Amino acid sequence: MGQFLAIVVSAVFINNFVVVQFLGICPFLGVSKDFKSALGMGIAVTFVMTITCLITYPIYTYLLVPLKIEFMEIIVFIFVIASIVQMIEMVLKKFSPTLYNAMGIYLPLITTNCAVLGVAELVIDETQMINLLGISSMNMGYAVLYGLFAGLGFTLAIVIMSGLREKVARLPINKHLRGFPIAMIAACFIAMAFYVF
Repeated sequence: MGQFLAIVVSAVFINNFVVVQFLGICPFLGVSKDFKSALGMGIAVTFVMTITCLITYPIYTYLLVPLKIEFMEIIVFIFVIASIVQMIEMVLKKFSPTLYNAMGIYLPLITTNCAVLGVAELVIDETQMINLLGISSMNMGYAVLYGLFAGLGFTLAIVIMSGLREKVARLPINKHLRGFPIAMIAACFIAMAFYVF
């Protein structure tokens, strides 16, 4: 139970990919203008991160390492991520055209979202994960759990950001701060809140 809690707290709060490690900023700022789009993007990124870890960890551990072709990891990981995103894109287009249209260009950009690639790279680094989580050894279960909770951390950050942006949009703000400048200030406050952990 202690290891599970360590994974949750570490992935969601302490090492949040968006506001602590500053990975995945593009969709964080681009899709967080309204709650529905932010939540949809968060769910999509969570799904992609979880499935990515489920697929890339065994590929790296049982295929690339034994064949001594670890140098191919980034190419293989990007291929896996692109395949997963393509699948999500087709499903959303068919079953939720509104969400598909709301995400616009940001949905295919999950493929190049460095937060997704970052979680895939992090979970294969056994030494760093052992030190980060205080576990005795890394395995696929921990990798998938970390991917899931890293995605939930992304979702939490983007949903908080969307709430702040919707609230700030209703406030009388100096014209020089409207739009992107006030969004950056809000992002800074969110990052400071996460740094407490």
